[in-house]
Parts: sequence; structure tokens; C-alpha cells
Amino acid sequence: MNGTIDGFQYGLVTPAAAYLMACLGSLLGLRCVVRTVHGEPGWKPGWLALGSASLGCGIWTMHFIAMTGFTLQQTRITYDVPLTVASLAVAIIVVAVGVFIVGYRGAAPVTLAAAGGVTGLGVAAMHYLGMYAMRLNGNIHYDPVIVTLSVVIAVVAATAALWAAVSVRGLLRSLGAALVMGAAVCGMHYTGMAAVSVHLHTAQASAAGGESGTSLLLPMLLGPLIFLVLAGVIVMFDPVLILGEGDWNRSKPTAAAAAATENAALGAGTEPHDLFRAQEGPWTAGR
Repeated sequence: MNGTIDGFQYGLVTPAAAYLMACLGSLLGLRCVVRTVHGEPGWKPGWLALGSASLGCGIWTMHFIAMTGFTLQQTRITYDVPLTVASLAVAIIVVAVGVFIVGYRGAAPVTLAAAGGVTGLGVAAMHYLGMYAMRLNGNIHYDPVIVTLSVVIAVVAATAALWAAVSVRGLLRSLGAALVMGAAVCGMHYTGMAAVSVHLHTAQASAAGGESGTSLLLPMLLGPLIFLVLAGVIVMFDPVLILGEGDWNRSKPTAAAAAATENAALGAGTEPHDLFRAQEGPWTAGR
């Protein structure tokens, strides 16, 4: 017999929370990549790694928050712990591949298509690996057409996110891109879930082995959630973000500009330090 699936056990709570996590991870990932591709100072591999981990954790957290609302009326769902952890690793690693490609090679069409394809397929692999980690008294079947559609959505969403990461500047634009990306990732997830059907072995039985959904997923979600909060603190207190992109490099005169200013001041009979004080801007006021 077929199981009765309820993907929204808690109503709109789990979809809304999943969407927020997807948006948060996308926003942090975009900001970290933007931080590197426009020549701002800092350790480029570190920022790209932080962006990859933020985006990967956001997508994985979105998936499993949504899965807390997925139930079968006739049987209990449990999860295989190693496979669940492996799905998190897959999410971070494949996102890192795409992020590092565009971070170092830019957004040329071929490069962007390759990075988006790898990342999108990896996101889809994370989703279906997480589904494979489910243990229940039955067999899970997928509609191949809908599965294909979900993979296409994942690739398009990943490509759009990577394009935005190297093309969009400014906090408000990054926020808008993150909202769109969050919607695309959630759309991929729920499209994939629409492909699911379950054929039960018996009418009344419990799943064998593993941990129950709530007892496993909620504690496991704490780690990625804490990481996203810490990543948010790092990004929000970054001086480049506070001053605005591009202002950091212009906040102090270059050596050539300083020499030219000094020569002009000497020729005009003006004290050089007076000109420097005027050029340094409001951030030095009161020194």
C-alpha cells in the first residue's frame, strides 16, 4: 500500500523557517564573494571558504528544517546519522568548487556555466543523499520527470547565485539577490519532494534503526545555525562592509598621490600636512 505523505506537518512554520535559512546562507555567501572579487583587501581564500561554508550550511539547514515537517501517517521516519552528516559535507564541498571557480576565474559565460552546473548538481546530490538517509518501513519512489525538473532548478539557481556573487554590489542588491536565491533553493527542495511516493511493506510497522526525525535533526541543526550566526557577525563587522565597498581602498592616499600632493603643496607654499588633513576625510577628524 502507498503511504500517506504530509509535507507540512507544522503548517507554514517549517517552509517559512527553511526559506529564512536559505536566504541567510545566500546573503552571507554573496557578501563574502563580493568581498573578494572587487579587489578589496583581505585573505581571498579565507573569504571564499567562509562564503562557501555559509552558503552550503544555509542550503543544508533549509533542507532539514523543511524535512522536520515531512511525515508519513502509517510509519515512523528515522535517519541514518553518517549519511545525514555526509550530505552536509557534500553541500559545502560542491558549493566551494563553484565559489572558488568564479572567485578566481570570474564570470565569463563558460566559466559561470561550468561552476553553476557543478554547484547545482551538488545541491541536488545533497538533497537526494539526505532523502536516501531516511529509514522507514517501505520503499521511496521518485517521479523521474519531477526529479529532472528539480535538478534543472538547482542548476539554474546555483548559476544565478554565482553570477550575482561576482556581479552584484551593495548590501541592498545582495539582499535582493539572496531573497531570490532563497526562493529558488526552496523551490528546488519542494519540487523534489513532490516527486516522492512511498510504498509501505506492511500497514502497521515502525522504521528500524536510526534516529527519529525530531530527535536527530533538531540537535544537528544547532551546529550549522551557530556557524551561520558567527559568520554573520564576521561579515557585518567587516570594515569594508561598514565603510562601503570601494571606500576602504580610497580612505588613505596612495604613495604616488601623497608624493604628488606634497610637491604641489611645496610649490604653492602650503604646508603639506594641511592638504593631507583635508584629503584624509571625516574618519580622521579629531585626531
